[in-house]
Amino acid sequence: MALSPSQIRYLRSLAHDLSPVVLLGNKGASDAVVKELGQALDIHELVKVKLSGGDKDERQAQIDVLTHGTGAEPIHQIGHVVVLFRRNADEPKIALPR
Repeated sequence: MALSPSQIRYLRSLAHDLSPVVLLGNKGASDAVVKELGQALDIHELVKVKLSGGDKDERQAQIDVLTHGTGAEPIHQIGHVVVLFRRNADEPKIALPR
């Protein structure tokens, strides 16, 4: 599902007040973290993830693992925090603008 720029702006505004739901540790993006993130996305649709330390390439690799493992779309990233979105097909909670 491709999001329009206005939908991304809307989701960024909603994510502003969120706290990170998933925190990555020293092991990075493991299968257990991907599974936990998938459950969080099912419940909330929009989540913040705090990435573990490392350089920019390492953080991007973690984002790639999380997005491919869960089917989520990255909405925004600042430093060590990334916002991910995945629509809940059964019970959508966030009404996106057209």
